[in-house]
Amino acid sequence: MKVWTIANQKGGVGKTTTVASLAGALVKRGQRVLMIDTDPHASLGYYLGIDSEEVPGSLYDVFVNHQNLTSEFVLQHVLPTQVEGLDIIPATMALATLDRALGHQEGMGLVLRNLLTLVEDKYDVAIIDCPPVLGVLMVNALAASQHIVIPVQTEFLAIKGLDRMIKTMELMGRSKKTQYSYSILPTMFDKRTKASPIALSYLQDKYAKTLWDDVIPVDTKFRDASLAHLPASHYSPRSRGVKAYNRLLDFLLSQEFAHVKIG
Repeated sequence: MKVWTIANQKGGVGKTTTVASLAGALVKRGQRVLMIDTDPHASLGYYLGIDSEEVPGSLYDVFVNHQNLTSEFVLQHVLPTQVEGLDIIPATMALATLDRALGHQEGMGLVLRNLLTLVEDKYDVAIIDCPPVLGVLMVNALAASQHIVIPVQTEFLAIKGLDRMIKTMELMGRSKKTQYSYSILPTMFDKRTKASPIALSYLQDKYAKTLWDDVIPVDTKFRDASLAHLPASHYSPRSRGVKAYNRLLDFLLSQEFAHVKIG
């Protein structure tokens, strides 16, 4: 099973849209996909029409019971979406209490990795949506993933958030003697503005080795898709945004990603 994490320490850069769009595109290609929402705001669930306050179980329950996980228990907390083949373990606001309540417990950094091991025969790809905050949830998501996609809006305030995210991965990597595999994803690109091309040029100069060589454009179909509670791939499959995410998916599927142990 492939495991990708979508992460950035800045909000509003397209993380949830990226998760939903990649997941929808994968399902269109016949893949079984599990999305895991680790953001207490539960935006991914709401995007797909799931009310986080009314779900029978959530990722929080999995963390609370992390020492006694079974595949049956994990699957009890998986919910189907409107799209066949696309499932989600939803978030709730209770996740915001994890660092304070359980962050000190042994093994808390590997809960997601253990969870995914238990259900790896059920899915082809798992995609993890992260909160924009460094804590036990992001640590889990990075540790569980084979590759990290870092969406960054093509404007300079968002680029500052990118610098912070990369430094976080470098610090975590040194402490765990691991080199994380990641790609930077330029999002919300609008060629009609001055800011987007200038920001993209800056990214190309500074992050050439890890920058995906294309962009996700501004596309109102993403907003419309979220109102319909569907991935854009299913709401407007011919839109330019969907075509861009399909190119990104081609790239991700063509690569062999793995964390590299160092030292």
